[in-house]
Amino acid sequence: MKHLPHIALMTLAVAGGMGLSPDIQARVTGFEIGNTVVDYDGERFGESGAYERIEAVASFAIDPTSARASNIADLEKAPVNDQGEVAFSTEVVILRPTEQTSGVLFYEVPNRGRNLSFPLLNLTSISGDFAVDEPGDGFLMRQGHTMVWSGWQTGLSDSLIEIDLPVIEGVTGESREEFVFDNHESVSVASLTYPAADLNPEHASLTVRPTPDAPRQMVEGLSFRYLDENRIEIQRPTSMDGGAIYEFIYTAKDAVPAGLGMLATSDLVAFLRGAQGHDVETPLNDIEHTVAMGISQSGRFLRDLIYQGYNADSQGNRVFDGAMAHIAGSRKTFTNYPFAQPGRFSRQHEDHDSVGDQFPFSYVEMLDPLTGQSDSILAVCRENNTCPKLMHTDTSAEFWQARASLVSTSPTGDPLTMPDDVRLYFFAGAPHFNAWGGSASASEVCKYPSNPISVAPSMRALVSAMESWVVNDIAPPASRYPGLKGDGLVANEELNLPPLQGEVPKPPVNELYARNHTVVPPEEGEQYSVKVPEVDEDGIALGGIRQPYVAVLLGTYLGWNLRDQGYAEGQLCNLSGSFIPFASSNDGRKSVSSRYSSPESYQESLGDAIDELVDIGFMLEKDRQWVMEDAPEL
Repeated sequence: MKHLPHIALMTLAVAGGMGLSPDIQARVTGFEIGNTVVDYDGERFGESGAYERIEAVASFAIDPTSARASNIADLEKAPVNDQGEVAFSTEVVILRPTEQTSGVLFYEVPNRGRNLSFPLLNLTSISGDFAVDEPGDGFLMRQGHTMVWSGWQTGLSDSLIEIDLPVIEGVTGESREEFVFDNHESVSVASLTYPAADLNPEHASLTVRPTPDAPRQMVEGLSFRYLDENRIEIQRPTSMDGGAIYEFIYTAKDAVPAGLGMLATSDLVAFLRGAQGHDVETPLNDIEHTVAMGISQSGRFLRDLIYQGYNADSQGNRVFDGAMAHIAGSRKTFTNYPFAQPGRFSRQHEDHDSVGDQFPFSYVEMLDPLTGQSDSILAVCRENNTCPKLMHTDTSAEFWQARASLVSTSPTGDPLTMPDDVRLYFFAGAPHFNAWGGSASASEVCKYPSNPISVAPSMRALVSAMESWVVNDIAPPASRYPGLKGDGLVANEELNLPPLQGEVPKPPVNELYARNHTVVPPEEGEQYSVKVPEVDEDGIALGGIRQPYVAVLLGTYLGWNLRDQGYAEGQLCNLSGSFIPFASSNDGRKSVSSRYSSPESYQESLGDAIDELVDIGFMLEKDRQWVMEDAPEL
């Protein structure tokens, strides 16, 4: 731990008359600080002291003809300034300790403009806005990290953190939208990602289908009209239920070079850690290491950023020393494309054939026999020695909805051996994402109550392990992920689930095909081998890390749920997972009373489960008390 001297902050601007070096391809041109406050009423977080919040706007410029710009889709069509550069900016929020710092810059890629690291790691509630106002239990602050967020996605609300990119005028392109309304209204209004360039309804198409594998149809009673260039009104047919899939294809305008979100993330972090080649000085000091975390959408973005070569900055230096891609599965993002839609991602029912789910899937260089390509998420950074130490963490939900088996196995299902700088961890029985302290809840759309499990206990331990790995080169626990040893995964039709609520369910998996996305809708090719984890007699996935409440069960925790009658019955129901309590008598699963003779024996079993997690490094000893205190009642 090092002493962080307090420095007076001021508005930073481009130095007047500064000439551009011919080898500068992209840079931060300004860092305007709008607000600096000591946060949390001056609360102290151990040796870190209080935390100061900096709110700023970072400005950038890039030569669209430079090598660094060559990979950004449509950048050559974007407007330029008097210097022939494309200019853009992003919002930035920094939290930094006032007294002692770890020397680590902890960067969270915002999820749809939100902060999810606090709900995951600091035990706060999930907010619909970008929120750092509540510190929770202050886990990240007590580490002494300097925390940073910046926008990378456009089109978000004012309460979310976003990037401001130039609009490409005079260019149109085909755009495809998909809507699942999950209600029984006869008329629905849908918003378009991009404005329509042509409001003639004859120049657009609307189809409907009950499931993603059914043919697209024009059926009686289906029609649409433009309300304006940004919205359509859909007249829904009575022959389709509330879970039907509506696909709208139209000519769009006002695209942005969305791939600049990757470049902005890369160059901002390089700038903040003190890299050369920028027009202004960083407001931070003592940053020696950088760790990135991406959760769900932003985990896919982080994988994509690394894959597309942006873990190297403009000078060719490594940007993130460590990267944590959480609940991304095998997917990347629909970001660096013409008329990109980074908010979309493939699930078994919704957006099933969305862009961003194609090869490569994993961190091992391999040949894809379906496409003939040889590639890896780490291919580019291997060439220029800028790969981060990487932790990839998934839950049961990602094996069903995000084809996570393709992270640990080849496209044909063979086991992969991860490189030494990659760890894969699987949280068995957990849903996609929960903050701590939730409870199972019913939904009109989903058949079973939701799964309340949060993986906060293990993720806090892994964040600490990542810091030790990056700062002190102390290796984290070995990977624990189905498929790595050639076992633990089965084809869905071979899965042996127990009876649940009187019947053996048959959940579908989000299958994957090699697709040609140069045509709209995409053409489907050969099928990849997508598998799911084997399960025990309770239906809980094997081959992973079990959180204390999954290890010491009061019911079956599943990563999948099923859509109920009237909402595309039998399809996977989004990402909430399921919790099915044990019956009072034997229903094929042992009852609670046969597992625990008393509340004391239940608590003792929880303690034993925590002991095992702590011993291996998947939970911190100091987190034992709150996990025990918050345990479900017997």
